[in-house]
Order: sequence, then C-alpha cells, then structure tokens
Amino acid sequence: MIIVMKKQASEVAINQVVAIIHSRGLTEHVSRGIECTIIGAVGDERVFDPKEFECLPEVERAMRVLHDWRMISREVKPENTLIKVRGVTFGQAEPIHISSHLGQTKADAVYLDPYYISLKPYAEPMSAAAQKQAMVAQIEAVHAQGQPAIVRIRDVRQLDAVLNAEADVLYFGGELMENVFLQNEVGCLNTPVVLCKDKHHAVEAWLKAAERIMLQGNHYVMLGEAGTLSLNDLSNYRLDIEAIAVAKSVSHLPIVANVTQLPQKHLPASLLKTWAIMAGSSAVIGD
Repeated sequence: MIIVMKKQASEVAINQVVAIIHSRGLTEHVSRGIECTIIGAVGDERVFDPKEFECLPEVERAMRVLHDWRMISREVKPENTLIKVRGVTFGQAEPIHISSHLGQTKADAVYLDPYYISLKPYAEPMSAAAQKQAMVAQIEAVHAQGQPAIVRIRDVRQLDAVLNAEADVLYFGGELMENVFLQNEVGCLNTPVVLCKDKHHAVEAWLKAAERIMLQGNHYVMLGEAGTLSLNDLSNYRLDIEAIAVAKSVSHLPIVANVTQLPQKHLPASLLKTWAIMAGSSAVIGD
C-alpha cells in the first residue's frame, strides 16, 4: 500500500497514517521529497482499504501496488518527473542532447567518462592522482561553458572524488546495477543519478534497483539504457527500444539513452537517437 501525502504535510498527519499501519501489524517506510511525502506500508496490505487513509487529514491518495517498484510507478505519480540541473530540465517533452565530447557548446549537457581504462595491452594507464586531476579540469571546463557535467562512475571508490569535483549528475553503468551498497549510498544523496541496466538485465530488475535508490530518499533518479545483447553478427549490442518503451509506460522517471557504442554500418547514431526518443527517452548521449 502506498499513501501519498499532500505537499508540506505536517508531522502530525504523517504520524497518524503511520499509527494505523502499526495497528495492523505492518511496518512503514517514509520517504520525504520536495514535492510530497510518500509512505509505504510494508507487509500484507490486504488488511487495508485505501479509503481508510484517504479520509485522513492531508492525505492526497492511497493505492494498492502489486509489483515490486512502487515509488517510481505511474500509479503513485502519473505525470513525468522533471529533474532540473543547471538550467537543463530532464523529463520534459523537448529531448535533451548530451555530447560525449568537450567543446560541444550547442549540446545541452556533457557526458564524461574519466575512469575509462583502455583494453589495449600497450596503453599506459593513468595514475589515480592524474585521473582525478584530469576529471576536475574536465568538469570545470564543462561548467565554464554553462553546461551540466554527467560523470560516469565505474567503481564505488570513485564516488567521493566525483562528488568533490562537483559533478552535476552521477552516471552508473550497467556493471554497477547489482551493487546494493552503492545504491544505498547514492540514495542518501540529493545528487541526480542515471542508473543503467546491463546487457543481460531485464526491465524488472532495472526498475527494482531504481526503486531501491528512491527508498533511501534520493528522488532525483533517471533510468539509463546503453544497449543490450544482440543476435546480429554485425554488432554485439543493440539499443533496447522495448525496454525504454516499457519503462516509460510504467514509470514516471526520465530515461537517458546512451548510443555512443551502438552505431553500426546500417544503423548510424542519428537513427538510433531518433528511435530512442520515439521509444520514450527524454535525453540521448551521443557524439
């Protein structure tokens, strides 16, 4: 059961809802956001009738939710979530263009991957100090252009350095989607985050991971899609248009598609960007 409180609901009204939940032997999870407070009743919700809560003071609505993602579902919030970062709004009807290269002043935002390690055997790896210094310089350059910096994190140990460098959005690749510790840490922040699913992840697992972050209190969550396994001999990966469409239909979170590694001979980046937007992405990362 999800109970959505009205904006700026008082602690008295919230505690009244919690008391009813406790009286039926269930526990509560309270998530306080800027727009509203959401209370989840954890346990067998069949002991409740939504009308019991809807008649209480400062309760906007109550509803049963049958799947494992609740706070991110359109049942809780039918309208799209809008996340504003340095004047750029993610989730709006007008798609956001995110460049993967510095110097693209016409782009709405810039995607940085400072911790990328080349797989070439003779490539000289950068030291941790050099990586950090380069990242700080890149973020400063992006900010000097008046753009938000979206920074990819490849290891949980990089989180503090990226935050200290004043990244505007944290980007987690699919390899980190099953890292529950990291999701709990990020959930305690107020920094926007893009959570990507990996090549083998189903939409359900993707949504559950996003729900876990929001349950900790961070309501600035976006879903990221960077490709899924392909049966095509020309490319190992393809844009998961179906996953984007499904996520868009069941969740109010903005979706960011990353097509930088997906173009191939017969599918140029421009076409992939168009498909991603048509499927429901509100932002696309490309060259």
